[in-house]
Amino acid sequence: MKKIASYALGCKVNQYESEAIAELFAEKGYEVVSIDEEADIYVINTCTVTNFGDKKSRQLIRKVKRQNPDAIVAVVGCYAQTAPKELEAVEGVNLVIGTKDKGKIVELTEQYRKEQGVCNYVTEIMHERTFEPLSIQKLANRTRAYLKIQDGCSQFCSYCIIPYARGPIRSREPQEVLEEVHRLAENGFREVVLTGIHVASYGKDRKDTSLLEMIRAVHEVSGIARIRFSSIEPNVVTEEFAKTMAELPKVCDHFHLSLQSGCDKTLKEMNRKYDTEKYRQAVALLRKYLPDAAITTDIIVGFPGETEEDFKKSCAFAEEMAFSKIHVFPYSPKKGTPAAERKDQLQNSVKQERSHILMGIAEKMTEKFLQAHMGKEMPVLFEREVEEGIYEGHTTNYMKVHAKSEKNLANRIVPVKLTTWEGETAWGELTE
Repeated sequence: MKKIASYALGCKVNQYESEAIAELFAEKGYEVVSIDEEADIYVINTCTVTNFGDKKSRQLIRKVKRQNPDAIVAVVGCYAQTAPKELEAVEGVNLVIGTKDKGKIVELTEQYRKEQGVCNYVTEIMHERTFEPLSIQKLANRTRAYLKIQDGCSQFCSYCIIPYARGPIRSREPQEVLEEVHRLAENGFREVVLTGIHVASYGKDRKDTSLLEMIRAVHEVSGIARIRFSSIEPNVVTEEFAKTMAELPKVCDHFHLSLQSGCDKTLKEMNRKYDTEKYRQAVALLRKYLPDAAITTDIIVGFPGETEEDFKKSCAFAEEMAFSKIHVFPYSPKKGTPAAERKDQLQNSVKQERSHILMGIAEKMTEKFLQAHMGKEMPVLFEREVEEGIYEGHTTNYMKVHAKSEKNLANRIVPVKLTTWEGETAWGELTE
């Protein structure tokens, strides 16, 4: 039996696709193994959000080729799409496929012969208008299932290469989405996360659905107890949206609301489609209908031209929003984007210093959020045993919780009284 290793670098969409690719090979009789094991075929789903992502992709290619010099290495994904010639030149690469035609991966690798050298199957993604169906039938040993419902992005933020890597927005057929949700429920999954490259755009290329309608439809599937979705933007949060989230009990009260900067000048230069006032209104609406909601975000520090005053505005706005968690990223120039061409790049030392300051602010906000929940009883969906007799799970608003139990709590929703916390983890006692 031939062995296949399918591995994703980067986002949840890549991880979903890599699991689907592994399943395609398994259906054809291949044994799926870890990326650290010797395999006959390695499929590496690359990330190109930063230059560091490109570097990690190249390092992994070299690593797997050392594990088995005779293996076929197929490189797919965003880096392959945007820089196919660069990857063709990396020693050990056999196939370069990009972000389209991942569903043909088994056929393409089986047809491949070493004498062909490097085969480049990358096509022009900017003309793509159809969602490529790539689904997961089985997911082992998990409680939370990611479900890709959307691909592509048409936002063109000045720092981001992803629209060129993934092409324009394409939405998955609603019926296909619901069929997969039903399969996940039948396989025992309690929680589903609707994900995409720009999930807020779901349905905008169609006339028959929207993100809100899809959430409503998934809510009707019995067996699924919790619904989450990946990062959204403030423009999505209307009164109807916030009200609907509160009316659907399966929807988790955790929203990853993308910010990137709390300074209007920087937001404009980033080509974001909102300002801080719009963001403030979105947060107010979510908290009006879901007072206990966790709101998390991403913030880039050290964007070209960001002054000390701009940075202070960004920090002050973040504190005003009282996030439960902030993912802090020092700006990294990405070749091919307008921001990378700017002459007013900041020194790395400035970016690192600002990252450190904002992370300090973020830690205090996380602590305050956890502290506010101590003494409360909350339902926790437990996922795994982290050490003997100690189980880890999450509340609906995505607090990580540890609790002791002699019973197996995996994949069960249990009420827990939160008693204390350590770092970003709350501890609690079972109340049933």
